[in-house]
Amino acid sequence: MIDFYEVMQRVKNILSKQIKKEKILDKDIAHALHINPQNYAVIKRRQKIPYEAIAYFSKDNKINMNWLLFAQKPQYCISSKTSGTP
Repeated sequence: MIDFYEVMQRVKNILSKQIKKEKILDKDIAHALHINPQNYAVIKRRQKIPYEAIAYFSKDNKINMNWLLFAQKPQYCISSKTSGTP
């Protein structure tokens, strides 16, 4: 099972590097995920991972979604084009 708090901690780590703040608040996470802060509070209380918001966050920041959700390497997406072979 994917742990909500672990995923949000990885989001916090990315945000702390981007906005150069040590203490990342829930409203900072909500803003980065394009979620209303009140909605984020409900999501946090229910421990429901906002998958669509995480997907867009990972795309916008070129972060591997597997790293965000499962802590799998590599953290950053490779920006080179693939040749079409697996």
